Amino acid sequence: MTGFSESVVEDAALAWLSALGYTVRHGPDLAAGQPAAARADALYRDTVLAGRLHDALTRLNPSLPAAAIDDAARKLLRADAPSLMERNRAAHRLLVDGVGLEYRRPDGSIGGVPARVVDFDTPSNTDWLAVNQFTMADGQHTRRPDVVIFVTGLPLGVIELKNAAAEKADVWAAFHQLETYQAQIPALFATNAVLIATDGVQARIGAIGANKEWFKPWRTVTGRGDAPAKLSELQVVLEGVFEHRRFLDLLRYFVVFEDATDGGGSLIKKLAGYHQFHAVNVAVEETLRAAETTGTRNGRTRSAPSRAPRSRSEGHCRYSKSRRCLRLLGKGSRKAMHGAPEAARRVKLDDRTDRLPDALPLSIGKLGRALGGERELGEQLRKTLDNGAWFTNEFAAIIDAFAHDRTRLLTEATS
Repeated sequence: MTGFSESVVEDAALAWLSALGYTVRHGPDLAAGQPAAARADALYRDTVLAGRLHDALTRLNPSLPAAAIDDAARKLLRADAPSLMERNRAAHRLLVDGVGLEYRRPDGSIGGVPARVVDFDTPSNTDWLAVNQFTMADGQHTRRPDVVIFVTGLPLGVIELKNAAAEKADVWAAFHQLETYQAQIPALFATNAVLIATDGVQARIGAIGANKEWFKPWRTVTGRGDAPAKLSELQVVLEGVFEHRRFLDLLRYFVVFEDATDGGGSLIKKLAGYHQFHAVNVAVEETLRAAETTGTRNGRTRSAPSRAPRSRSEGHCRYSKSRRCLRLLGKGSRKAMHGAPEAARRVKLDDRTDRLPDALPLSIGKLGRALGGERELGEQLRKTLDNGAWFTNEFAAIIDAFAHDRTRLLTEATS
């Protein structure tokens, strides 16, 4: 695949994003002083499209007074922390949990409510924009990323393109360019959710701060099998990740921050791979099906199935014991709690008796629940499973697959 320029790759990416429902704009047209200006700083130091952010906050929070909307916008724009990664974590919490506010009601009382930044239930209520050639200045550096994805006026995605036909301009050249951007114009990445590096042939997705090892392909669009070979990797990752519902799911459930293992106190950001993302989604769908319950799913009412379910424990997800998998899948399983909280229970299975003493304190100790020794585990678990309200909150039970009494019914709970 040769003979195409970087601009051809850029045009193709913008066309795919447009087909997904993004408004596409040319970066220079948004500059201060232009007829369609969306930026206020003539020196290109503003990373957030403040007007779009303010409009989105007003639309998503109609009960809040104008002063509270302004306060929410200020908190989003000024989320401060010692490092880029800490700023990114703070911004992510505001995006997912809302911006905590206190405001004075008309009757003079003080109200407190989180202002929504994104409508996770109805993606069409959210503002989606793709901008190419977005000039950004920070300190002594001025850079121009190829494509920036704005959601409610916040830059949540950056796509860097290279020309595969040019010597040394491969996907890893795009990756290194993203590293340069993070070092030289870090303000653009304070709210960033995903990074894409591509040369038009290959494409890799990753998170800020991630090294080359953790920039991976995204091999499916819908999760129902790998994408056809005729589709380019760039088209697959754009359609597989940036479709509005999937992007919001990824943002809400499949991003985690954890302390680095080097003891230096630094943070690491982790983004789920396509297999983790879709494994959890399938498990949630099966949980809802098996539960035979009526509830809401993606903002739509789901009726109980008329047929008898094959099983009432269908939401299985098999994964490795690595910390990455545990944390990502553990957070991702919150989807079941949002989709049908009355039907979802989370059970972590472990068939290794030799690591049971270490696993129990790690998984259960934080919850202040001290289980007994191996022989008492089964009985404790039976009691816990019957206490559905407590269990569904955040409990993860570890079952010894080599339990001493495997003939007794574990629980009467239908979920």
